[in-house]
Amino acid sequence: MGLTGVNHTSFTVADVKASAKWYCEKLGFEVMSDNVRDPAYCQKVTGIPGAHLHIIYVRGAGYPIELIQYVGGAGVKIDTATNNVGSAHVCFNVDDLHAMYAGLKGHGVRFMSPPVDITDGPNKGGLVVYMEDPDGNTLELIQPPRR
Repeated sequence: MGLTGVNHTSFTVADVKASAKWYCEKLGFEVMSDNVRDPAYCQKVTGIPGAHLHIIYVRGAGYPIELIQYVGGAGVKIDTATNNVGSAHVCFNVDDLHAMYAGLKGHGVRFMSPPVDITDGPNKGGLVVYMEDPDGNTLELIQPPRR
């Protein structure tokens, strides 16, 4: 019960639509989905009332990339450098997320949330949990939906 591969890589960007356009025009990627994440979760991550995530998934050569733009209330862009929310992170596939979560929880791993259902994007119907490595980098563990 462990990691089975890389699911996707994620980048925080200043303008998600412009970044997605660049990947499509310059690298031949295609847009997989374009959505806005739950404001309650975004406010918890940023500490900014009304904050939300605008996320576009693009794919090229079989490799998905998640482009994230943090936006404050009333469409104000959030300075990710000063709000400690900007970083790249890697998302891994896991065959049994609940078992892996239980196994790691007792070994000093810092989880940012318990496993939760994925309600949008290309992994809709799966499970996700976020954790930190010893340097504070974010690792996202995903149990893809059973198809």
